[in-house]
Amino acid sequence: MKSFRPLLLLAALSCGDPGAPAKPLLPVDPAAARGPDAEDGRVGVRAIVSLVLSPNPVNVNVGATATVSVAATSHTGAVYTNPSAATWTTSNAAVATVSSLGVVTGVSVGTAQVRATAANGVYGETTVNVSNGPPPPATQTLLAAGDIAMCTGTFDEATANVLDAQAGTIAALGDLAYPSGTATDFSTCYDPTWGRHKSRTRPAAGNHEYSTSNPTAAPYYAYFGSAAGNPSQGYYSYDLGAWHIVVLNSNCSVVACAAGSAQETWLRADLAATTQPCILAYWHHPRFTSSSRYSNDASVAPFWAALYQYGADIVLNGHAHQYERFGLQNPSQQADANGIRQFTIGTGGRSPQDGFRSTIQPNSQRRATGIYGVMKFTLGNGTYAWNFLPIAGQSFTENGSGTCH
Repeated sequence: MKSFRPLLLLAALSCGDPGAPAKPLLPVDPAAARGPDAEDGRVGVRAIVSLVLSPNPVNVNVGATATVSVAATSHTGAVYTNPSAATWTTSNAAVATVSSLGVVTGVSVGTAQVRATAANGVYGETTVNVSNGPPPPATQTLLAAGDIAMCTGTFDEATANVLDAQAGTIAALGDLAYPSGTATDFSTCYDPTWGRHKSRTRPAAGNHEYSTSNPTAAPYYAYFGSAAGNPSQGYYSYDLGAWHIVVLNSNCSVVACAAGSAQETWLRADLAATTQPCILAYWHHPRFTSSSRYSNDASVAPFWAALYQYGADIVLNGHAHQYERFGLQNPSQQADANGIRQFTIGTGGRSPQDGFRSTIQPNSQRRATGIYGVMKFTLGNGTYAWNFLPIAGQSFTENGSGTCH
């Protein structure tokens, strides 16, 4: 489930039925003596004479949410906007529900009354009008591969030819211009091939972008401009139909990836803020791999932890020059129906390709080496499908589908 953070936190509210026991309202200074603001014989408790809920009415679409705020007025005329207790109820949960924080969720088309009741029985109400929202976002196409262009080979031209015949957004998964990500590598190796689709490319930085000759990946950021994010960060996000897409920088020795780092903190805030029903993330170095050349990369484990917590669906990587698909799994590599499906798609054109270890990683479901092409993701409203598009002359078949959490 995706986490939701209401704009106004009404501390310690609790939902229940109208007959639930009354709960204390916002206390004043505990040292205060009993005064005219006391109620029901309790010291330092303000007497509430009215509760006003806003907005009124609440207009919300089916499946969407809205936050209701409270203004509580005491008998002295003071107004408090954050009472520490109230009982929240709805007249028709089949139309709209309400949480203990006053968050209303539209369930079906119709009208309901939402009530907040103070400890002394005073209550306020708002009308909730639930309607059908706009039609689901149109299906979107994401085309993904990494480890792409080298002037001494032709496979990058062959994969660029695949892109020529496909509409959609391109996720370039790092190591885009060999050997060193220099300005010359981008202009003479990448630009004549995948550069034909630069205007629709959203890249992630690989380790060859941060080479010894380019420790800040300046040519990469200069080539892609704002599409690559802030040059001091290299991480950003965007929406694609019903999907929230997160692009991260796995060059962790340059841009920290650890829990509590600026990037990991940004990631959690970004995931908490999205209202999209589906989440896909991509970066260069795979967390899990059966490659004979590379091992599981623990430095990006904080990415997986955050993405799993917020119900992400798909992770895409490159780095290993091969193809590998994992089944749904959690950050501990346990099969999990609520887990993340990882694709390693290092098939963009770089050769030679890597092999696989004799001991395959848990949950690895499909592997191939010596093949080149682009993975086509069809991203729907709560659904996704994948279909590998091989270069001309190859016939690797790999496809499937899934649903968002």
